Amino acid sequence: MEITAEHLRKTFGATVAVHDVSFEIARGEVVGFLGPNGAGKSTTLRMLTGVFPPSSGRAIIAGRDVAREPLEARRALGYLPERAAAYGEMQVAGYLRFIAEMKGLGARELTGAVRAAMGATGIEHVSHRLIGNLSKGYRQRVGIAQALIGSPPVLILDEPTSGLDPEQVTEIRGLVQGLGSERTVILSTHILPEVESICSRVIIMNRGRILAVDSPAHLEEHLRPYREIAVEVAGPGDDVLRVLRGVPEVVEVVAIAGAPGAATGTWAVRSEHRHDVRRAVAAAVVGAGYGLVRLEHLAMTLEEIFLTLIGDEEAGAPSSRRTEQVGASH
Repeated sequence: MEITAEHLRKTFGATVAVHDVSFEIARGEVVGFLGPNGAGKSTTLRMLTGVFPPSSGRAIIAGRDVAREPLEARRALGYLPERAAAYGEMQVAGYLRFIAEMKGLGARELTGAVRAAMGATGIEHVSHRLIGNLSKGYRQRVGIAQALIGSPPVLILDEPTSGLDPEQVTEIRGLVQGLGSERTVILSTHILPEVESICSRVIIMNRGRILAVDSPAHLEEHLRPYREIAVEVAGPGDDVLRVLRGVPEVVEVVAIAGAPGAATGTWAVRSEHRHDVRRAVAAAVVGAGYGLVRLEHLAMTLEEIFLTLIGDEEAGAPSSRRTEQVGASH
């Protein structure tokens, strides 16, 4: 595993910011780290990066214990904090050279490392501009570039698109997605479409605790007891309903659009997760002589999963509905 959190806990006086947080992330994964403001995400990331020492537990980066082997762990790590500090009076290339020197790169490798980081983030053409004169989107690119100096195998990016306009968000999202093909990445964000488009798994956190570590598909299976498809059919509603209910493995059919007697209606067809009834439904509709207008899988969005888990946790749902770590195994 490239990233391991083992029973991390952080207290500030009488306040417990992070409670017994554990998870693992394998090499090459891009994992989304989600939670509302104050959930403990940034505190957890700061323990992983060595900025904060944990009150108890330990963090391991690329096989190195962050507390016992801090220099070795940090060499394997690129970090973009939520509020990345950069010297506005410095030129981009000069700042990145400074970062490379701080990371201990030798003279022979320094120039190549800076050039590679600028190339990966698309900032070569602003290399001689002052950082303070750049747009926020380009300042974020500079922040990601400094994290890439030295080609670390692990990247931790805390809110990399915060405060950016939609075009800049799209650019940074594409950049992060490309970086994930070569590195292990934790992406902390509150923008859920960002995670859906980039990440293979999510870690959901609230009130300092981990609620779930899994793929969105597995979380949906845990949170919703059925698979659901939408079927739009041209045909008399009562007859179509009868056909849909007669398909083997279908457990429920619910009208979701179309008034009684309408020429076309849309139905939610539900089955157990282990049964994919799409082919059987299509064959039944066409075989009965009706027009199949549309058929699609209705998956829970990541936003629905997130809100369900947070709502259950805050409502004190029983363990049969919510566990401390849903799907925590990799």
